[in-house]
Amino acid sequence: MAQPLGILLLSGGHERAHYALVLATGAAALGRPVTLFATNAGCRLFLADQPLPADPREAMLAERGVAGLASLLDAAGELGIRRIACEAGLRAEAIPAAALLPDVEVAGVVTFLGAVGEGQIVTV
Repeated sequence: MAQPLGILLLSGGHERAHYALVLATGAAALGRPVTLFATNAGCRLFLADQPLPADPREAMLAERGVAGLASLLDAAGELGIRRIACEAGLRAEAIPAAALLPDVEVAGVVTFLGAVGEGQIVTV
């Protein structure tokens, strides 16, 4: 079995969120089990109705044939990437769990570390 990959998203910025999804989907496409754990403002990536603030890079990426946040989020679901929003991070940002996409778990860092086990953790 391939080594698990844990990706820790600390920020709500577009570039970090985008690359967290690029790493997650790339690793999952290679057959690695992936857990994407978002905390603090990074939790906004998992909002159902108000994702990260619109960024002019999204239009530029689309023009250049690069997948944007929506496409990557869809791919993450299709590839079975486990997505966890940090319970403390949600509280810190005043985001209710009910505002998240339906397949996003709410849990803490212990759950994230347990999911990755002896695997690799990358922070973006």
